[in-house]
Amino acid sequence: MDSSRSIAVAMSGGVDSSLTAAFLLEKGYEVIGLTMRLWFDPEAEMVPGKSCCSLEAVNDARKIADQLDIPHYVLNLRDEFKKEVVDYFVEEYLQGRTPNPCVICNRKIKFGLFLEKALAIGAGYLATGHYVRSGWDINRKRYFMKKGLDVQKDQSYMLYNLTQEQLSYSLFPLGEFQKEEVRKKAAGLKLPVAQKGESQEVCFIPEGGYREFLTRQYENIKPGPVVDKAGKVLGQHSGLPFYTIGQRRGLGLTTQKPMYVIDMEVDTNTLVVGTREETYASNFTVNKLNFVSMPEPREPVSLMARIRYRSPEVPAVLYPPDKEKVARVELQEPRSAVTPGQSAVFYEGENVLGGGTILEVMK
Repeated sequence: MDSSRSIAVAMSGGVDSSLTAAFLLEKGYEVIGLTMRLWFDPEAEMVPGKSCCSLEAVNDARKIADQLDIPHYVLNLRDEFKKEVVDYFVEEYLQGRTPNPCVICNRKIKFGLFLEKALAIGAGYLATGHYVRSGWDINRKRYFMKKGLDVQKDQSYMLYNLTQEQLSYSLFPLGEFQKEEVRKKAAGLKLPVAQKGESQEVCFIPEGGYREFLTRQYENIKPGPVVDKAGKVLGQHSGLPFYTIGQRRGLGLTTQKPMYVIDMEVDTNTLVVGTREETYASNFTVNKLNFVSMPEPREPVSLMARIRYRSPEVPAVLYPPDKEKVARVELQEPRSAVTPGQSAVFYEGENVLGGGTILEVMK
């Protein structure tokens, strides 16, 4: 096997990864289909399309591999996924933060352990169906990442955490395409998944069921007081992990003004609420930093920042990390619901500069 011409494709059974395999095959590469089994949830298994890791998804990937006449292997990574992603997901909620499991999965599982497995079987690269672009910047002497051309499908926010080494072995053929182009190409190749629906955002949780999922994973979630900023008790919450910063619905409060979650005090199991104006912030810190298309800054940098997957970018200044590798971010326009545990990703036009995990918000 010529590793320079051999590419492993992460096949989830969906249209994007299926077309990625077909596209590379047309280009003359030796393609190997690999599918991950990451999680088993009986409820998700019984509902078609509820999990990208389901038996249905594995079978769809196998059918596409058979149709393309490429080898296909299923890798069981459930134990590693449980440790690195699911346990992290639960613990973050228990600590009053709102986690981003896809970012962690991409770094540690998909482009971590899964990539290692692909290279171990002789592949030279791992290709996925993500809508981003990457390559080598000869001037900066580092791998870069750019947004996918389809702005509605761009997944750079979820991939900002990839290391330079991981990017050196990663290919994203769909970054140059629009989603509708992908569906048309898949239909033209008579791939049976051409019109298959989108997979849900958090693959291991049945749709709309994260609260129930947390309860199953950790039974000792307790109710506590809901207070305003002055400490006045307004009601009772059902458990801090069931709430997130900026949330308005489901608080069960009767107040003159609509109230929003503005803080969580884990030590006292207290949910703090306030007005919509009190959800806004312009200064916060980030840790667990990763820089992609730029080196770690040594002086303040003006850039664009995104604080949620689908939120608009806002002008910001990123200050150099301190000796603890914590950096301050100053938004030029205050934003609502800047949430600890979520990712702040930095951009310069199409270029993904890097990002980090929101650590603390200064109101």
